[in-house]
Amino acid sequence: MKDIHSAARDGFSQASDAYVSGRPGYPQDVDDWLAGEMGAGAGRTIVDLGAGTGKFTRHLLGTGARVIAVEPVDEMLAQCHAACPAADHRSGNATSIPLEDESVDGLYCAQAFHWFASAEALAEIRRVLKPGSALGLIWNVRDETSPWVSDLSRIMAPYEDRTPRFHEGQWRRVFPAPGYSSLQEREFSHVHTGGFDQVVADRVLSVSFIAAQPESEQSAVRSQVHALKTAYPELAADPVSFPYRTLVAWTRKLA
Repeated sequence: MKDIHSAARDGFSQASDAYVSGRPGYPQDVDDWLAGEMGAGAGRTIVDLGAGTGKFTRHLLGTGARVIAVEPVDEMLAQCHAACPAADHRSGNATSIPLEDESVDGLYCAQAFHWFASAEALAEIRRVLKPGSALGLIWNVRDETSPWVSDLSRIMAPYEDRTPRFHEGQWRRVFPAPGYSSLQEREFSHVHTGGFDQVVADRVLSVSFIAAQPESEQSAVRSQVHALKTAYPELAADPVSFPYRTLVAWTRKLA
């Protein structure tokens, strides 16, 4: 797992099961965006870079396109293979994509681009894209306008250290990028509904820098998360609805 941030390497290798249960899928709006604006469909070859456990790979397969799932963490790649056997699964990362030059019709990074946002990664992605093809970036972002979601972020904050995070906005600083069109963005509302342990506790424990902590620290975090039920009666309900904002951003390789 060369060139992979230690928090991603250690956390995601240990928390792949929590990632599967705790992370939400994506709203119908994203499927519409893929089929419409992005032109993903039958006869196209597209890449899920940083595919993880296959949460987004499923949506790409739903377009009818041939999907290549590229993931550097072995435990995550195994989960992706089990969840999405129809995809072509390959070990690789953003600066070493195991594909030929100008061989794909689109490349997507879901919950991943902030880990490797760099000129080197964009150059490697540009290498494998056909001219005019799109790079799509997708994130489910916790909606912190909800007080209890804001409290979850407060519980996690002491463990962040220097881990790359979406909310820091560092990923935006690589744009505009040579050889790409201007970045476009759109946002959708999304909700993850299920039992508290699944959609709230496992969501927190699936965060890389939490999953990389010793078991004693993870247990302390879980206790703090469960304590929120006392302050917020809606968290004692079954099911619980966890609000998100889903951001999509895209750019195209210039001819």
